[in-house]
Amino acid sequence: MTRYKVLFLFFLICLMAMAQTPEQSYFEWTTMPFSKEELAQRRENLLKNIAGNGLVLIPAKDGYSDGETFRQSDDFYYFTGLELPNSILVMDLANNTVLIYVPEQDLRFHSTSRPNDFPGRQLLKDSEIQVRSGLELKNIEEFPFLMDSIIAENRKLFLNKGAKGGFAEVENNYIYSPSPIETFIEAIRKKHRDGQFENIYESVAKVRMVKSPSEIKIMRKVTAINIKGIASTAKAIEAGIDERHLEGILEGNYKINGAQRLAFGSIIKSGPNSLWPWRILATHYDRRNRVLKNGELVILDVGCEYQHYVSDVGRTFPVSGKFSKTQKEVLNMEVSIADQIIDFIRPGITFSDIKNLTDSIIPKKAAKYMQVGLHFGHHLGLSAGDPSLPNAILQPGMIFTVEPWYYNHDDNISVFIEDVILVTEKGCEVLSKDLPRTPEQLENLMNR
Repeated sequence: MTRYKVLFLFFLICLMAMAQTPEQSYFEWTTMPFSKEELAQRRENLLKNIAGNGLVLIPAKDGYSDGETFRQSDDFYYFTGLELPNSILVMDLANNTVLIYVPEQDLRFHSTSRPNDFPGRQLLKDSEIQVRSGLELKNIEEFPFLMDSIIAENRKLFLNKGAKGGFAEVENNYIYSPSPIETFIEAIRKKHRDGQFENIYESVAKVRMVKSPSEIKIMRKVTAINIKGIASTAKAIEAGIDERHLEGILEGNYKINGAQRLAFGSIIKSGPNSLWPWRILATHYDRRNRVLKNGELVILDVGCEYQHYVSDVGRTFPVSGKFSKTQKEVLNMEVSIADQIIDFIRPGITFSDIKNLTDSIIPKKAAKYMQVGLHFGHHLGLSAGDPSLPNAILQPGMIFTVEPWYYNHDDNISVFIEDVILVTEKGCEVLSKDLPRTPEQLENLMNR
């Protein structure tokens, strides 16, 4: 009997060995949409804007997904093209070297309790990462020694703290959600005293504001996906359905057409909801789920993500399929304003120039209801709020939105359109031009 038990145990061990999932390499799970030459040029462009002999530090995202799909931090992805978790891009200005400090293994692929299901994933020793990216990898366990030497030499640490980023201590509130970069800075402070920090947000913004041809290609694709989603949703608008029903159609269409994620929580709001900013609505789950009624308007301010790049487009539709006279007048006014802004956009002007134009063309009776930002929009790229500088001179390759808002709480009407604009050599191109904008076009889209 003992002999059979030994044989059975041997058979079981062999079976377990056969069942072991083979180790996975990095590029079995991801791709690099940009060449190593383009990525090197991005880093070179950044370093040209930074004076000193210190270190530029760009941390990667924590590798644990916490219920959501892992997504690399924007700056790390922009300058490396890699989705390496728990890593740090280090650019040494004094020695003109660029390294990535990485863990030996990707912890998401490792589990002591379930080894058969978690095969392991090498990072540090995966030579293909270095070949394709053109970047040298170092063990992240060596990073503390680097930091000790840099601080001992009294050299600065350059980090992107954001547009309003100072380097004072983290907020002292009981409940506070620090950003990943704030967490990184606090860790440096605790482990390495006397660090000198300098914010390089402006330098990063100067580089990231101007998109390369390969980035523009992706932006065309993601905007096309967004347009298809909005068009499919528009055809489903009718009285009796709720806002979440429309969200389901929109977001399902995004996935069907290739989007990996949402750019932000879909903003679909009808009737009185349309008069409220999303930040208020988003705090109330039930308030975001109105049943649509005839005579009302429903606003879609929505976006999806493809290859880490995002689109953000907005339109206003009549629930009944037909705009009222007043609704049509307001929408025509808004389209006219947007068209005049778009016609004005070209290289060499500033956003202040656009704002001055906008202020001059808004009808007096509508002025108090128009939400006037610097240029009625924001930059797009790796996020719906890509780094930008308000005093920047427009250059070919910049991509931003034009989105005049109309919030009239007196007459209970809100109307919104938003388009994606690419600055070209001679003017601009509307990347979202294939989506109808005028009242008649929008009605036709709904009634096809």
